[in-house]
Amino acid sequence: MKKIITTPNAPAPIGPYNQAVLSNGVLYMSGQIPFDPVTMELVEGDLVKETIQVMENLKAVLEAAQMTFENVVKTSIFLSDMNNFVEVNEVYAKYFNDDTAPARETVEVANLPKFVRIEISMTAVV
Repeated sequence: MKKIITTPNAPAPIGPYNQAVLSNGVLYMSGQIPFDPVTMELVEGDLVKETIQVMENLKAVLEAAQMTFENVVKTSIFLSDMNNFVEVNEVYAKYFNDDTAPARETVEVANLPKFVRIEISMTAVV
């Protein structure tokens, strides 16, 4: 059985998908890009601010499922330029500590939706 998770505190999907799906105690969160959920405008020009927006969007989805970053078991980070790895890591590290950090991969991709520089998806468990 699956339950669709939605919240107005994260950007509305820009395609035929949901913000998250909860199934058998596992929350599968769709990738978030740096949209401001209020204006649906992209946060651009400052990678730190873009990364914070992505993480805050994911936090809102977690909260809608009554979870926190401590529930996250897997993260996938997609970057348009791997040279941004260190800067993204510095922001990402503020949301996790060594004891709760999930498994993760970071990959460079040729392009992302709306030509953004970062997208992050997560999987969490109850």
